[in-house]
Amino acid sequence: MTENVKNLPSVDQVLQLPTTVVLLQRYRRQYLVQEVRSIVDGLRAELRAGVSAATREQLLARVEGQLVARVEGSQAASLHRVINATGVILHTGLGRAPLAAAALQALTAAAENYCNLEFDLGTGERGSRVTHVEERICAAAHAEAAAVVNNNAAAVLLVLNTLAREREVIVSRGELVEIGGSFRIPDIIGASGARLCEVGTTNRTHLRDYADAVGAHTAVILVAHPSNYRVQGFTAQVELADLVALSRRVEVPLVYDLGGGVLDDLRHWELPHEPVVRQQLELGADLVTFSGDKVLGGPQSGIIAGRRQYVEPVRSNPLMRALRCDKLILAALEATLRLFDLAPEVLRQVHPVLRMMTETVEAVEQRAVRLVRALPQTVQEELAVQVEVSAAEFGSGALPLEELPSRAVVLQPRSCRVEDFSRRLRLSSAAVVGRIHRERLWLDMRTVRDDELDAVGAALVGAVEEAR
Repeated sequence: MTENVKNLPSVDQVLQLPTTVVLLQRYRRQYLVQEVRSIVDGLRAELRAGVSAATREQLLARVEGQLVARVEGSQAASLHRVINATGVILHTGLGRAPLAAAALQALTAAAENYCNLEFDLGTGERGSRVTHVEERICAAAHAEAAAVVNNNAAAVLLVLNTLAREREVIVSRGELVEIGGSFRIPDIIGASGARLCEVGTTNRTHLRDYADAVGAHTAVILVAHPSNYRVQGFTAQVELADLVALSRRVEVPLVYDLGGGVLDDLRHWELPHEPVVRQQLELGADLVTFSGDKVLGGPQSGIIAGRRQYVEPVRSNPLMRALRCDKLILAALEATLRLFDLAPEVLRQVHPVLRMMTETVEAVEQRAVRLVRALPQTVQEELAVQVEVSAAEFGSGALPLEELPSRAVVLQPRSCRVEDFSRRLRLSSAAVVGRIHRERLWLDMRTVRDDELDAVGAALVGAVEEAR
């Protein structure tokens, strides 16, 4: 065993190999040295444990091969494209909203070049980055002013830190929500430096509960839209118009955290109703906060819109610099907002999220059938392929009780466990992600595009071949 360990090559020997000399022309010497040492240490442990034995030449070849493989693997992107066959349209784990082509073009243009991010081309002086999106947000939301930060949690945090630091925020107990990633309204309030004042009960809150809680230390009345759950049965909640009247009477601003952020009434496309930003402002909310990357369909961002007297202090808060968006986000967001100038039917066609939400179940079924027919008969038999009725979801807290009728290609592999087959699909070059239900793998076609069918088919064929 000791003799085998002595056969291990030195770092210098490896660095003198022709293959390594080529690598040194592209990569830092220190990086390659670290990789070689790690590989040699691994082989040393194997030799001492008696797992393997080899000559000096064999060990040198193994180090060389592992080094090349490691370098190539380390340079592969960790974040790469995935085909979403889960049926969840706004899948947080898969990056939520896919961007429209116009947003992608704007993002690329901003990334490849300098831009007028904070530069007024007319005056030649420094400008404000929010001007690129503020006008469009205000037009869509019927707001006086707007600000943009890196997500909606940041938007709520910044608003409360600005308006309610070291003072009280009144919230109904039925709205103390937790959203994905352990985002909790009480935690955000605490982090903002404000104090939480809970009113009402989990299922019933009345206007008098808010009125009784208002005092000298009250700074904000906060309404949090329960976007990822519903309380049903013996319930009561206060209408926004009544809360607005109270806030005016006691001279305390009303902030509405919408979460999802719908700029256009979803009923245009025969979808369930969700609160529309401009409607909440027209009813009298002083500020609304919402996400840019949910139903709005843009990049991850948090938008604050409403009355100028409250937006301006928010934009002047020193935390704004820490939470602001970069040129890439603003470019993609501006392009996405421009889409909402289009007629509803045109918007539906160019907006990926709306397109998936509104596509007919017949069109989804046709896509499923095309995928199945393109598979070799042997693959169909191996996977016991069937097209079945499915239910897609909006996702990311949008319309939590609503489902979209869909169709799925359902697989029951014969040669391996369904969990193993699902993993093979995920690790394929196409990275197809489905969902396992009742010991079968469901590939929901509502979230799979037409131009992705070939890649899904190839991944299925490859996974079957690997399983045999």
